Amino acid sequence: MTITEKILAAHSGRDHVVPGELVTARLDGVLANDVTTHIAVKEFRAMGFDKVFDKERVYLVNDHFAPNANINAATASKVARDFACECSVRHFYDVGRMGIEHALLPEQGLVLPGEAVVGGDSHTCTYGALGAFSTGMGSTDIAVAMGTGELWFKVPKTRKFIFNGSCPRYVTGKDLMLYTLGKISVSGALYMSMEFAGQAISEMDMDGRFTMCNMAIEAGAKNGIIEPDEMTLAYVREHNRLNRPFTLYRSDPDAVYERVDEWDVSSLEPVVACPHLPDNTRFVSEVGDVPVHQVVIGSCTNGRISDLRAAAEILKGQQVDRNVRCIIIPATGEIYRQAMHEGLMDIFLDAGAAISTPTCGPCFGGHMGILANGETAVSTTNRNFVGRMGHPGSSVYLASPYVAAAAAVAGRIIHPGEVK
Repeated sequence: MTITEKILAAHSGRDHVVPGELVTARLDGVLANDVTTHIAVKEFRAMGFDKVFDKERVYLVNDHFAPNANINAATASKVARDFACECSVRHFYDVGRMGIEHALLPEQGLVLPGEAVVGGDSHTCTYGALGAFSTGMGSTDIAVAMGTGELWFKVPKTRKFIFNGSCPRYVTGKDLMLYTLGKISVSGALYMSMEFAGQAISEMDMDGRFTMCNMAIEAGAKNGIIEPDEMTLAYVREHNRLNRPFTLYRSDPDAVYERVDEWDVSSLEPVVACPHLPDNTRFVSEVGDVPVHQVVIGSCTNGRISDLRAAAEILKGQQVDRNVRCIIIPATGEIYRQAMHEGLMDIFLDAGAAISTPTCGPCFGGHMGILANGETAVSTTNRNFVGRMGHPGSSVYLASPYVAAAAAVAGRIIHPGEVK
């Protein structure tokens, strides 16, 4: 079996599962945010539940419209707040203590290798970087999960991606994922498990791995996953604050894959996704002269400490172009504090960038960086659909923190190595 099949088998009490089989799996964690909790709570009550299956295993994070962008957002956040209090949910994270959910949960040790986790957000697949099965669900499913601690799944086929060679300078996990999307399209792994492997993955830090698994959903995948190794275990040892036990799973040598894609990335250059799909990719040198009005560096995809370090490397001693609004969003309070202690905040402020409290705001066009008609943004987020970040007449280019920071300085999309 593949790693995904093994996790689903273990959580459904079976010795073996095959793709296409329907299983009911026990869950180790259930996540919802301020956009999805209020809908899930309504369904939760309509189904007759009066308590969650485990107050230690339900995770609620107010991060999308937080700090509250408007009255509707404030109302939704209050529903989550009241529900957490009513059900004694231990892991409820609000303004001042929260972070962007998919950076926060691993940081707090709430997701571990071998676990099965669902979330009311499509990018819940992020946690596959830890060797966990994690996937997004609709709010009705989340209501059932919060009440019962289990859900049914169709076991997905697995498509394996092997990245040979070492990543060149300025090439990151974001570039590998955008490159993959360009190769297979936004439906190239529909309801599949995307398993990432190869030298480039084994050499990649956890932040890069989180980025890759985060964007598995952009290929239509059920989940993204990477076999745990010493890098994973080092991360878990640092962050497993509750000292919870966990199980390591690895794919069998004779595991059956739907398809195996193998690429040499040793000569790759930074990749940019042009409007209006994540698979509309080009190498940065092929994008052309694109004036930029806004740069966003953050999100559940690229708001971790290594992402901020990459941005600071480019912005140090530079000035953000006068026609560009550069917004930096550390993904959690701990990342914010670490960036501050490392002097990264001074670099950003000296360059003329704005620094935000953790929020998903601009990524989905909620607040904290809405685009007007005709404006263009370079963003380290995960989607660039029409109107994703504001007006339908605006445009979003997806890129790594290196490329985004370089665009902030130049006022157009350039290779980060061109910043002097």
